[in-house]
Amino acid sequence: MAAIRLIVGLGNPGREYESTRHNVGFLWVDELARLQNLGFRSEAKFHGLTARGQLHGHEVLLLKPQTFMNVSGRSVGALVQFYKIPPEEMLVVHDELDLPPGVARLKIGGGHGGHNGLKDIIAHLGSRDFWRLRIGIGHPGDRSEVSNYVLNDPRREERELIDEAMQKAQSIAHLVIEGKTEAAMLKLHSS
Repeated sequence: MAAIRLIVGLGNPGREYESTRHNVGFLWVDELARLQNLGFRSEAKFHGLTARGQLHGHEVLLLKPQTFMNVSGRSVGALVQFYKIPPEEMLVVHDELDLPPGVARLKIGGGHGGHNGLKDIIAHLGSRDFWRLRIGIGHPGDRSEVSNYVLNDPRREERELIDEAMQKAQSIAHLVIEGKTEAAMLKLHSS
């Protein structure tokens, strides 16, 4: 298993989106950076905010695309090309409609499941073989409600469950970064 060199948190820039369901990727990466005392800085050539540091003995880059969700691939693609990072050494953290709040899952590859951020990243990389940390936000029940749903804040009880899932996922971050993904999945998926 390859160690992870790049962790991308997906979200939308701007205060009005800060605490929305669609921004759990940003929130998770922010928390990882805070725990590791890493600061983000704006890098125009990557259309995003980056932080870098030694995490668990590995040089890791964190990226928060500032392009808006639907064109996240522009930011990810630019950084991946510049640093020559293969897809399997990248983790994308994103909100997942198909998982209920309180659940987080780790997987490699697969489709985009209608997630526009993933769709754009797959298009830019020409590959779907990257790791995903999927943070459950639940589904509104009706497809036509999805965009409104993801761009709103979760209800208080959902927020608590989402926060719990994000904490669980933080507790396996070191395993993922070290490339011990089997162990990470076992721990995350059985808790």
